[in-house]
Amino acid sequence: MRELHRVSQFQRLWHASQGETQRLSIAMLAQRCFCSERHARTLLKKWQQAGWIRWSSQPGRGKQGELQFLIAPETLRQQLLNRQLLAGEPIQMLQTLDLPPERLLQLLQPLMGGHWQDRMPVLRIPYYRTLAFPAPLQPLGRAEQHLARQIFSGLTRVENNRVSGDLAHHWQHDSSGLNWSFWLRPQLSWHNGEPLYAAQLAAVLQQIIRSPDGRALLASVAQIDAPHPLTLRIRLHRPDYWLPQRLAHQFCLLPHPDSPQTGSGPWQLVQFTTTLLRLESYARWHLQRALIQRIEYWITPALFMPEQGNSCRRPVQIAIGNADELQQLRPVDRSISRGFCYLATRPSLRFSTAQARTLIALIQRSDVIRQLPLAEGLITPSHSLLPGWPVPQTGADPVALPARLTLHYHLPVELHVMAEALVTLLASHGCELSCVFHEVKSWGHAQDLTAADIIMGDRLIGDAPQFTLLNWLEQDRLWQPLRDSFRQSLQQIAREPDDSVRSSAVQQLFHTLMSEGYLLPLFNYRYQVLAPAGVERVRLTSLGWFDFTRAWIPPPAVSPVHSGADAVP
Repeated sequence: MRELHRVSQFQRLWHASQGETQRLSIAMLAQRCFCSERHARTLLKKWQQAGWIRWSSQPGRGKQGELQFLIAPETLRQQLLNRQLLAGEPIQMLQTLDLPPERLLQLLQPLMGGHWQDRMPVLRIPYYRTLAFPAPLQPLGRAEQHLARQIFSGLTRVENNRVSGDLAHHWQHDSSGLNWSFWLRPQLSWHNGEPLYAAQLAAVLQQIIRSPDGRALLASVAQIDAPHPLTLRIRLHRPDYWLPQRLAHQFCLLPHPDSPQTGSGPWQLVQFTTTLLRLESYARWHLQRALIQRIEYWITPALFMPEQGNSCRRPVQIAIGNADELQQLRPVDRSISRGFCYLATRPSLRFSTAQARTLIALIQRSDVIRQLPLAEGLITPSHSLLPGWPVPQTGADPVALPARLTLHYHLPVELHVMAEALVTLLASHGCELSCVFHEVKSWGHAQDLTAADIIMGDRLIGDAPQFTLLNWLEQDRLWQPLRDSFRQSLQQIAREPDDSVRSSAVQQLFHTLMSEGYLLPLFNYRYQVLAPAGVERVRLTSLGWFDFTRAWIPPPAVSPVHSGADAVP
C-alpha cells in the first residue's frame, strides 16, 4: 500500500493548483504532503524518476522551485489498478481507495469486459453478489451451477436435450437394463496434473451415494466398481434408463476424491475469495478447448447498493462490462428461460383439493402476474410448463377459500413481489395469507414445510428438461407428501427404454398435477446477455449463462472484419 499512499500524497499536491504549474518551497511541499522536508525531497526525486513531474529547484534554503505536473492522479490510480490485476487482488485495492461507489465504478469500467493482458485474452465480469463455492453436492444458484459445470466434469453431459459423452466416450447396458459399462477417454487428467482413472470416479460416486441428495438421485444403483483403469461398471437394483441423464446431473459432477476443489473440466479454479473468482482454461481438457484463457468475476456487491431498486434484473441480465454503462454494451443474445417460478399447493384437512383448484383458477383469471410491479421485460407469464406442454386452465366450480392460509417461499426476489400480490388477491376473497420467507435458493433438508399450505419457488431447467422435471418429483422436499402416490409411476417411467415414451409419460404426469391443482407455473425469466464490442461469440445456455468455451476476444492489433457465423469456431 506504500505506492497507493504515494499517489494520495501526489493527489493532495496536485489539487492545490488543479494540475497547473506551481511555485513552492520544500517546506510548503512537505506541509501539503503531511511529511518531513527530508521525505519531501525523496518524494520529488521518486516522482521525477517515475515521470510524474518536472521539478526545477532554486539554490538556497527556503527558495521556491517550479513544479510542473506531467500526469493526473486519476491516471496514476488507473495504472495502479492495472498492475494489481497481476497480483490477483484488484477489489481489495479498490476498497483502499476510499472513494464513493460512483467513482469506484468509473475506475472499474475500463477494466471490465474483454482485454488482452500479457498476450492472453482475459474476460472480466462484474458481479452483483457474493458467490458460494460451486461444490456440486451443495444447493447452488444459477451462477454457481454454471461455474460448477465449468470446473468439474461428469461421466456424461447433456447438450440440446441429448446425452453425450464427457469423461466417458461410450457406454452400453445389457438386455435387462441392470448392468451398465462406461468407457473412459484415454489420457484424462485432473487439474493438478494427476492422471484420472476409473477407480477414482467409482470412489467419488460412492461418496455421492452416501449423501442424502445423491442417494435420492441414484436410488437405483446397487454397486459401482472399476474392473479396468478406463472402465466403470454400474449395477442397478432395478432398470433405470435415465441413468445417463442422472450421471450428467449437477450432483454427479466429479471432483478429485482427495481434493474436493480439484476438477477436470474446461476451466481450472485458480483463485476464489469473497471479492475475486478466477478461472483459467485447462489446456489438457478432453473436449473443445476454450478460446479465452482467463475469466474473472469481480465481486462488488457494495458498488451495486445505490441501484438496489433495479438489482432484481441482474440475475437474468448478464453485463460483460460495467453494468452502469449498459448504453455502451450491445445485446448479443436473449431467450426465455426454460425454468420457471412456480406455485404449488399442499392440500390437507384444513385446505381441500377443491380449494386448491379454486386458488389456482383465481390466480389464472386475475391476471395478477402481468400486473406485478417489476422492471419491464424481466419476466413473462408462463403459458406452458415446457414448450408444447400447455398449462391447463382450471375449470372446476369454485368453492370458498379457508379463512387463513400460510405461504412459504424462497428466492428469487421477484417472489417477494408475487407474495405481496397474493396477500392482496386472497384478502379480496376473504382469506388471510401469512407469508414465511426462506433465504435459500431451493428446498433442502433444513426447511420445515409442514405448516405450508402454499409453496413458491424457482425451478431451473437445463438441457434435459423432461428428466429434470421427473427428478424434481423424486428429490425436492416440496413433493414429499405426494411422493408415495406417484413413486410407482416414476419407477415405471424409468423402466421404459424408449426416450420418446418416457418423455410422453412425464408430460402426462405433470399435466395431471396441474389439472388437479397441485402445481401452477407462474412466470419465466427473459434472459439477456450484453457485451462490449470486443467480445465475440457470446451465446446463452439453457441455464441463462453463456458458453465460456466458445466466447473469444479479437487481438487488439487486428481490425474487426465481417465474417459469417459458420466461419467462427
